[in-house]
Amino acid sequence: MFPELAREEISAALDTVATAVLADAGVDRPPVDAFAVARALGITVVMDDCQQGRVRYVRLGGRGVGCPRATILLGREPRPERRHWAVAHEIGEHVAHRVFSLLGVDPRETVSNAREVVANHLAGRLLLPAGWFSADAVRCGWDLIALKRRYATASHELIARRMLEFSPAVIVSIFDHGELSFRRSNLPGRVPPPSPSEMECFRAVHNLGRSAQGCQRTCLIQCWPIHEAGWRREILRTEVEEIPIEV
Repeated sequence: MFPELAREEISAALDTVATAVLADAGVDRPPVDAFAVARALGITVVMDDCQQGRVRYVRLGGRGVGCPRATILLGREPRPERRHWAVAHEIGEHVAHRVFSLLGVDPRETVSNAREVVANHLAGRLLLPAGWFSADAVRCGWDLIALKRRYATASHELIARRMLEFSPAVIVSIFDHGELSFRRSNLPGRVPPPSPSEMECFRAVHNLGRSAQGCQRTCLIQCWPIHEAGWRREILRTEVEEIPIEV
């Protein structure tokens, strides 16, 4: 996103802005209601069935004197987690300038999608704030289901991906209908394919529909079923010691 800046510096700026936004909105515990945060910031959320796409951030002018009002136009979406993500993303668009300011970056001199990337990162931090999330995750042993109960407005996938932004070193894998659709680590290097131990844990969860865990040498493997009518997803979290770097 900003190749001239260290990842830690960027992350710190994103966390600072997200924390400030939640404090401004008076939010002091999860789950985070993105609609309530928008209202507290003076952003109007309007349901708009006619627009193309899920969500759009605009500034609408009203009658009389005054600045255009920040407005989020939200298409109909049956999943509440997607609605909260969409609103959180547009809040991220609304406050992205704070991140650029903290980093001393002129947004006009960055890559074309920098604002969108910042908004994405802010959305995750608004729904899953670093301080709360990391403490809760450690407390419950990184149990995805327990974290979902506490952070109800965030999707299982968002929670799993957020795990990659904290220690310990892990690989997160997502299987959809029995096929691997996502696999990423928070360590550098090429991520290896799932090990036999990981696949054994995944298959047990896929077939039985119950959470399970196992071991890979000294490393913990956890897997959770996210099953619903017409869709079978499993999320696998594997703690790792290192990832071999191919040369």
